[in-house]
Amino acid sequence: MNAQTMNNDAESNPGYRRTILRNTIVVALAGLLFGYDTGVIGGSQLYFTEYFQLSPGQQGWAVSSAIWGCLFGAMIAGILTKGISRKYTLILSGFLFSISAWGSGVADSLDMLVIYRIIGGVGVGIASMAAPMYIAEISPPKERGRMVSLYQLAIVTGFFVVFLSTYFIGGGNTEGLSPENIAQLHHHNVEQGWRIMLWSELLPALAFFILLFFVPHSPRWLMMKGREDEARVVLRKLTETADDAESELNDIRISLSDTSRHHRPSLLTRNMLFVLFLGVMLSVFQQVTGINAILYYGAEIFSNALGYGPEDALKQQLWLGAVNFAFTFVAIFTVDRWGRKPLLITGTLGMLLGLMTLGLTIYTGQMGVISLIAILTFIGSFALSMGPVVWVMLSEIFPNSVRSVAMSIAVAAQWLFNAIVANSFPLVNGSQLNNEQFNGALPYFIFAGFCVLTIFFVWRFIPETKGLTLEEMENVWVKNKKSSS
Repeated sequence: MNAQTMNNDAESNPGYRRTILRNTIVVALAGLLFGYDTGVIGGSQLYFTEYFQLSPGQQGWAVSSAIWGCLFGAMIAGILTKGISRKYTLILSGFLFSISAWGSGVADSLDMLVIYRIIGGVGVGIASMAAPMYIAEISPPKERGRMVSLYQLAIVTGFFVVFLSTYFIGGGNTEGLSPENIAQLHHHNVEQGWRIMLWSELLPALAFFILLFFVPHSPRWLMMKGREDEARVVLRKLTETADDAESELNDIRISLSDTSRHHRPSLLTRNMLFVLFLGVMLSVFQQVTGINAILYYGAEIFSNALGYGPEDALKQQLWLGAVNFAFTFVAIFTVDRWGRKPLLITGTLGMLLGLMTLGLTIYTGQMGVISLIAILTFIGSFALSMGPVVWVMLSEIFPNSVRSVAMSIAVAAQWLFNAIVANSFPLVNGSQLNNEQFNGALPYFIFAGFCVLTIFFVWRFIPETKGLTLEEMENVWVKNKKSSS
């Protein structure tokens, strides 16, 4: 008995949680760069739009060009993560981030700016699929929601950090400055400030690229490639005991052998099409409810709709970043307790309330503190629901053998609708219908309508998945499909 106890102690790995957390933090830096890249365009576009004398259509193209790169990156990420590994795919994305950050700052034409933004977008698209997948594959089932939510925390941290950066690069607090000094500051930002804002992404991009060389391969990818001994070594670092490692290894082995016996499940089967439908629709609803219109054009919304000057608008963006950051912690500490579905429904209700309030204050011409509170309510509600929970579900709902391809399709759909929203917002916002019939509130009422559809969709179709292993997940969708038929 004592010998058995000593043997178990010798095989235990008390530092496994630290190992998981350390690897998760490194990979989650992809999210920080995702958020940073999204946020930096929101501040810099106030100035490069003027520098290049862009029309509304050109402005939408400049802002959304990276998103089309993201779409392409997400489309090829499935092939890359399956072929060269999750790890090397992430390293490639870090390299692309770095090239984009440098090149965007030296651009001397709209075309050059767009090219480098697209390169960075490819990196974001690749990482946005590979990072949550990797994190899900190294996390214990009962903590997977929390671990993948760290990816969303990194995204909002990137937003907050870049809002701080663009605020101070843009001149900081302008209270007390004379009109002449404010004009000089604005001229500097138009000529050089926006370049420095874009260059500021280079430091975290290089850090991400270097640190990735020190994380292990995903054990599930190693098993798919027949490298079982290497997978065992990795799992022993990620589990508390050797028995836990062997148990998880056996679950993966059984899952892969079952798929081989059934000639590898195709996405064209009824059950897999249903799961893919859910993943794609969650991605679409995450975008068409308006989050990136608010984040990309937040400074412009503050400047135009709420009457702030460009430099003061950068200051107001700090509120967006702070609220986004704070409420993501709510998701991190509740997603594995309350579950995915309650958070999605509760958060989307809050988003609906925020959008309707913002739209009504703009429609009635009563913009002010209530409008700001409405925007922050929307941001906070998104941060505890559609932001992190969608990434959690996309990383966990697909079976091992089709996860790369299926998640690639779902994330590509997310970027496609991200681009559509980013391209269309300036056009809808500047349309005659919006200005004459809705007094500028039309985009927010449209987003609110999609919130209603999202609530119904989640209530009707999304089952609860908390606490299940990735290998148990397929049975959930089979049962759910039968119950909904």
